[in-house]
Amino acid sequence: MLGIRVAAGIRNVSPKSLVRNASGSTLLTCYHTPQQNRSGPYIPPPGRISFSPLTVHVRHASGISGSDDAGSPGWYGSIADSNLVHLTEQLLISSQGATGLPWWASIMCTTLALRTVITLPLGVYQMVVIGKVEALQSEIAELAKRLRYEVSVRAQEHGWTERHCRYQFKKNLRRIVSELYIRDNCHPFKASLLVWVQLPMWLSLSLALRNLSMACSPAGSALQTELSTGGALWFSDLTLPDHTWVLPISLGLINLLIIEMFAVQRLQVSSLQKYMTHFLRGVSVLMVPIAATVPSSMALYWLSSSLVGLAHNLLLRSPRLQAACRIPPLRSSSHTPYRDLASALRDKYLP
Repeated sequence: MLGIRVAAGIRNVSPKSLVRNASGSTLLTCYHTPQQNRSGPYIPPPGRISFSPLTVHVRHASGISGSDDAGSPGWYGSIADSNLVHLTEQLLISSQGATGLPWWASIMCTTLALRTVITLPLGVYQMVVIGKVEALQSEIAELAKRLRYEVSVRAQEHGWTERHCRYQFKKNLRRIVSELYIRDNCHPFKASLLVWVQLPMWLSLSLALRNLSMACSPAGSALQTELSTGGALWFSDLTLPDHTWVLPISLGLINLLIIEMFAVQRLQVSSLQKYMTHFLRGVSVLMVPIAATVPSSMALYWLSSSLVGLAHNLLLRSPRLQAACRIPPLRSSSHTPYRDLASALRDKYLP
């Protein structure tokens, strides 16, 4: 945007108008004198007016990708600089200071504590909702038969077309199913609560570790030296990527194992579930090169989170835990869940 300022050293003059641009900065200042109201043009005497040099200010539009204006952060920078991420940074710092553990151990212990306190109860609640929904399927099937009969009787009485019969059946069946979900407090959307909590937690912890490792925040500037020596084994420097690819490859294998555990336990698989399984497999493979380019602290957190998730998935299959948490019987429930899981994985990949 071009801003022009004209300064005139006129004596005994008063401003007439200020022409401003959209941002409010003055573009051009015009002057008039009291003599302008007289008849005829006003001709100032020689030497009464002196013009200062014309000053031109040029402001270029920002061409930085991800920024709205010059110097303003994009969406990624806004998230990384959000209050939630900064609070997570303080949580990590406080946890490490309270335990006195090296940073690599503190990251793993904090991950275990957060996932056990927050996501494990949500995982139990998810299984409770799924169990109630599965228990309703037989009742829904029986009510659907009765509804189909009633619709056929009404169709004969009122001469409904086949299309109108289908419409009435689907509309009333949705109403009946919704009433059953309300009665048992088990709407299927509640089963997705775990995802809506776990994903922001994963993202905030990842960005907090990134800020601390790369000194992208005031807290990170003071701790970068500690993180550079707070690793172990082959990843002694947590601020650098794992060039051995041990952490990234381990992350990919653990994620694939979790996906396959869920895939082999499904008795009836829909087309959507097949596509989702393939999509998650692709994401797990894609995470390997991504984890190889981020600081080792982030890759270590991702691997720790996946390991805790694997342990929780195995724990939730325990019949004793299901009975203690009053989880309704699921179609995939078994008295020997671990033996059945090992057998299913062996039959699928080791024929």
